[in-house]
Amino acid sequence: MKRIDCDLCVIGAGSGGLSVAAGAAQMGARVVLVERAEMGGDCLNSGCVPSKAMLAAAKQAHAMTVGAELGITPAAPEIDFAAVKDHVARTIATIAPVDSQERYEGFGVTVIREHARFTSPDEVQAGDTAIRARRFVLATGSRPLVPPIDGIADTPYLTNETIFDLRERPEHLLIIGGGPIGIEMAQAHRRLGCEVTVIEGAKALGKDDPELAGQLLAMLRDEGIRIEEEAKVTAVSGRPGAIRVDTEKGVFEGSHLLLAVGREVVTEGLGLDVAHVKHGPKGIAVGEGLRSETNRKVYAVGDAAGGLMFTHVAGYHAGVVIRALLFGLPAKAKTAHIPWATYTDPGLAQVGLTEAEARDRHGDALEVIRQSYEENDRAIAERRTEGMLKLMVVKGRPVGATILGERADDLIGTWAIAIASGQKLSKIAGAVLPYPSFGEINKRAAGNYFSPRLFDNEWVKMAVRAVQRWVP
Repeated sequence: MKRIDCDLCVIGAGSGGLSVAAGAAQMGARVVLVERAEMGGDCLNSGCVPSKAMLAAAKQAHAMTVGAELGITPAAPEIDFAAVKDHVARTIATIAPVDSQERYEGFGVTVIREHARFTSPDEVQAGDTAIRARRFVLATGSRPLVPPIDGIADTPYLTNETIFDLRERPEHLLIIGGGPIGIEMAQAHRRLGCEVTVIEGAKALGKDDPELAGQLLAMLRDEGIRIEEEAKVTAVSGRPGAIRVDTEKGVFEGSHLLLAVGREVVTEGLGLDVAHVKHGPKGIAVGEGLRSETNRKVYAVGDAAGGLMFTHVAGYHAGVVIRALLFGLPAKAKTAHIPWATYTDPGLAQVGLTEAEARDRHGDALEVIRQSYEENDRAIAERRTEGMLKLMVVKGRPVGATILGERADDLIGTWAIAIASGQKLSKIAGAVLPYPSFGEINKRAAGNYFSPRLFDNEWVKMAVRAVQRWVP
């Protein structure tokens, strides 16, 4: 048995773990990184990256069918489904060196490609190596949740970990789950020539603003995607090419089944009980600083810490932990400024409070500003006028924003920064932006907060008249 003593042992080489390891090593800490599977974690290999690559191919195919308003004769695209998957694989391969073992070893990180488990509160075993560290960071991520549906054990199904390996186009894809993953995969496969049915036991996109989520779902239905809500699944059955899903609203049949009902935190096999690390189905029990409640040597980041399961949250957690571990500074993980997006076309993005949440918290103090894409000149030029920005404002400061429309995932960043820094709307309204740009949607929404306060204000008008009369 080899032995290593270090300052920091990171378990898991996904977004959070890699960020912690790189930052700590480059600032002088002795770091060991343990990963039993692929470097880059779920996001690179079976999540964010491949799904966005597939959505890009689907968007390109769809664009060929809708150019009439721009003077382009629509044409039916010839789709090579296997070639699309080659594009997905090339995208992963292009990004992979950034997350590679060689790169992190170049930072000075000792990388061990084995399964890790605690053998004591301050020691981990990985293969034939025992690692004693001053601190540990658990960045073990999550995996697709497979619900206990009657018949699931005997029915062939796909998850995000396997669907990108499928090289033959599904004739009819059944998707159980109407959250962001299910909805993104629905549009991608529909635009690539598949029949698609989404089966959701409650409301599709139920964590997003109901008004704008409803508009997006209507657009997807117009594309030919069948979306069945309030359809709780009772059983599944079938064989490859012939799948049946029984629900409380009826029976659905297709060729393939994708499970997209959520994710579960990976904690088993880590020896957490031996390490005296309290944990449960939702992950490691941590405080606001992401430190274990029961073992002060252990921290958790990303999905392992429970809460919002997004790659960018794991990266944010890494920064919080690094401040505490390397500099001994107080650091707390917050959620009010965390944005998220559903990468459909058009996209749906959210940061802060939805309208319903803001009304519940702030009551009559809340003002809701709606800014339509139809009033944006760039959107008009590109014929992408579907969509809206909803801005929730309290006393001149944004407390939430929801965007449905072209580049929603980029536009939401303005409001994420504003909420994180406590900016007033006057800062955004006063910004000078390139014309014409989609970013003007944000600026105009901020300006609309002040318009009635200026143009409908008699005191302002009296002041202007006085200046015009008396000031030379």
